[in-house]
Amino acid sequence: MQYRGTYTQVDLSAIAANAAKLKQSIAPTPHMMAVVKANAYGHGLVPVSRAGLAHGADWLGVAIPEEGETLRQAGITAPVLVLGAVNAQGAEAGVCFGLTMTVFDVERVRLIEQAAQRQGKVAQVHLKCDTGMGRIGVRNEAELRAVLDAIEQSHCVQLTGAFTHFADADGESDGYSFRQMERFAALRALLPDQILVHAAASAAGARYPLARYDMVREGIALYGCAPVKECPSLRPALSWHTEIAYIKTLPAGECVSYGCTYQTAGETKVATLPVGYGDGYHRALSGKAQVLIGGVRCPVIGRVCMDQIMVDVTHVPEKEAHLGADCVLLGRQGNEEITAAELAAWADTISYEMLLAATARVPVHTIGETGESDAE
Repeated sequence: MQYRGTYTQVDLSAIAANAAKLKQSIAPTPHMMAVVKANAYGHGLVPVSRAGLAHGADWLGVAIPEEGETLRQAGITAPVLVLGAVNAQGAEAGVCFGLTMTVFDVERVRLIEQAAQRQGKVAQVHLKCDTGMGRIGVRNEAELRAVLDAIEQSHCVQLTGAFTHFADADGESDGYSFRQMERFAALRALLPDQILVHAAASAAGARYPLARYDMVREGIALYGCAPVKECPSLRPALSWHTEIAYIKTLPAGECVSYGCTYQTAGETKVATLPVGYGDGYHRALSGKAQVLIGGVRCPVIGRVCMDQIMVDVTHVPEKEAHLGADCVLLGRQGNEEITAAELAAWADTISYEMLLAATARVPVHTIGETGESDAE
């Protein structure tokens, strides 16, 4: 049920177009992974996975086994890599649903081996190398050989890939990324032949052709947010909408919202919108953000409340600023656009977090490939 005009909209045709462009841009690299973790960066796990697979991706990347399980239950049979660590329960699920899991220590290999033995299956794994991210992964030859020995001694674990991740591929300097490439090359030389090797995500895939190896993991770029200028032209897939619930005119000297942090300088026409930090519209956007109404940028005035915000619509034509009028928090309206990067800058965060910001009480409407509209 939806009783207010606050929702996000995902254009699957943008996902499809981005996937096709990215696939073309990394040629002749044979494989492309669509990274669909965290509900496909807030865009919808299953529909985005299907769109990505139909337009160039042949692998899917998730963070946790639960996401892979959802894909399998939806009938998706493409290879799925769980990029994060798995515990004993996660290993059981990974084996059950035919997910490729990430290993980086002997204990992880044993957990997966035990799960595979219990189920009478062979589990495929990719070895993670920590070349400078400081998260998970083998860091040197001794750690790598220990994991390889554990896999060799196992009966139900098969090594089919190895990978690393760049910490600063979208930074201003290439130096750290080059050092990571050197470390990965040294570890890769110790690995068996004929396994799938991958290192680059969106930024590194665009900037460093030598880092593409056998596959590029396309994450943020797939959703239309180019992390570096070298990315091809992409279309943002997500927009965030609400509506005008109330309009009033305040005289000079009136305060707006909690804390009285904003005071009208003159007669001001104020619109109240039914969205707030309870919906994921960050309180940090208070007094900084803008929304689009009638294609006009309107400043958010006063503090963002849990369920409502107020915006100055003094300069918006009356025919555009009316009850029920569409307001764009993120996305394009007319000739103006509020990007995820711009919204992130106002909130002092990153575009990734803005794409994921909307909470569960904000419905997601998908449009695009099928020509049909659906609400989740």
